[in-house]
Amino acid sequence: MKVKIIENGPYSVSEDIPVKEVFSVDSHDGGISSYRVAKEHEKTDSPKFLCRCGHSKNKPFCDGSHVHAGFLGKETDNRKPYDKEAEYVQGPVFDAMDNQKLCAVARFCDRGDGFWNAFEYADEPALRKYAEEVGCGCSSGRFTLVDKKTGKKLEPELEKEIYLIIDEPAEHLGPIYVKGEIQIIGADGFEYEVRNRVTLCRCGESINKPFCDGMHLRCEHMEI
Repeated sequence: MKVKIIENGPYSVSEDIPVKEVFSVDSHDGGISSYRVAKEHEKTDSPKFLCRCGHSKNKPFCDGSHVHAGFLGKETDNRKPYDKEAEYVQGPVFDAMDNQKLCAVARFCDRGDGFWNAFEYADEPALRKYAEEVGCGCSSGRFTLVDKKTGKKLEPELEKEIYLIIDEPAEHLGPIYVKGEIQIIGADGFEYEVRNRVTLCRCGESINKPFCDGMHLRCEHMEI
């Protein structure tokens, strides 16, 4: 199961990877609580080509608009491993790793008083539960919780599948959420670090391609 980046073109997704369109579910207290599956695309005998420039008239699929739009999809991420860039923060119950450049503005961490408040006071059961939900549910993988006793990362078991996020509360299409340790291969053949949770840009405007940096929220062509 692989996602291959085509130079200045779309993402080529292996035919055996399930692709689903999902809505962001508003938590009604300042953030997002979960995703709701709206549509599951049928499996095919050949790869699916997902739009990467954001201008396709047949989203989420590519229709060749990247050519007319003059899309330049150069991969600008520095390709360093997550652990090498993430800030390590110690907490009372567990520690956290935070790689801010990966933030896709999914807003799981904005609910209530926010993730960092919950992390700092995680000895309170309700706040601990919320901190765990964010640490394990952050779609971009920006946050990772670490067990203080064992030093092991806390990661959910995710199916290998792709979520195409429709951020209805923000009235924009969101990124491509790649779940369950699927290999992403650059246009030059580079194999990116395999991670459990990754969000890929599909507006064409991220300054950290191929990863999402939240720029879709500023793009008129991503409005819904």
